[in-house]
Amino acid sequence: MSKAKSMANRSNSADPFGIRISSRDRVIYPEIGLTKGDLADYYAAIASLMLADMAMRPISLVRCPQGRAQPCFFQKHDSGTMGPHVKHVPIEESDGGMEDYLYVEDAKGILACVQMGTIEFHGWGSKASKLEYPDRLVFDLDPDEGLDFDKVKAAAVRLRALLADLGLVTFPMLTGGKGIHVIAPLDAKANWAKLKDFAERFSRAIAEAEPEMFTANVRKNKRKGRIFLDWLRNQRGATAVMPYSARAREGAPVAAPVAWEELAKFKSGAEFSVRDADKLLDRASSQLFAGWGQAKQGLPKA
Repeated sequence: MSKAKSMANRSNSADPFGIRISSRDRVIYPEIGLTKGDLADYYAAIASLMLADMAMRPISLVRCPQGRAQPCFFQKHDSGTMGPHVKHVPIEESDGGMEDYLYVEDAKGILACVQMGTIEFHGWGSKASKLEYPDRLVFDLDPDEGLDFDKVKAAAVRLRALLADLGLVTFPMLTGGKGIHVIAPLDAKANWAKLKDFAERFSRAIAEAEPEMFTANVRKNKRKGRIFLDWLRNQRGATAVMPYSARAREGAPVAAPVAWEELAKFKSGAEFSVRDADKLLDRASSQLFAGWGQAKQGLPKA
């Protein structure tokens, strides 16, 4: 039995972490009968993988207290209602005011959020300890409605090559939706203004050079069979879905890291689900994922 598999068997419930999950039988995903307890157990099993990237990072939550088919809401502030295991970091907002943002540092924090109806976790591009210096560059490949997923994969591979030309190592992640994130870890030496400037200039240049594949225009009516190269994740206060986060979508898909070598075989961005905790743990412990999301590199100066 692999180490990851053993860990899943030992931690397949929220109970060992000391977080009581109420209403465990409440159905969160009605189309497949998946309950709040099932979701909590998924996060308990996968917590160590999530925390590798999400720990100490300001986060926003998608909370669906009555399930994904009922009204959900996005939450980024907290006045203490989430409990002691969900931490706060004061952040100055664009209007000059200060607000407490959320972050977690351990599995108890993740499960405390789930207890309060959280399904999705979205994170800033920087850690709370170095808030003004992002440690990742994220491009969200968002296809036009009805565009074949093969074209999204081709766009991701093309984007990888273009960023490699600038010296950046990247990693792909299925979003749990219809797209792919291409992620470049950074050394957190450039500030938000430099990151945003680079991401926008790069995206607009690529969209101009290869307009049959990409657009940098946020308006959906301008996509027309193309893929929106979403560079807007790369600005202060913006968030992106965290690796291994569940999505509040039909079938309980999750955002799943994948390797470039295997990307071609996937049929959609929702290949993995909450039911796949054991599979995700086994994948993460395989040689294919050694060093996923890790690279010592700075933002290109060009």
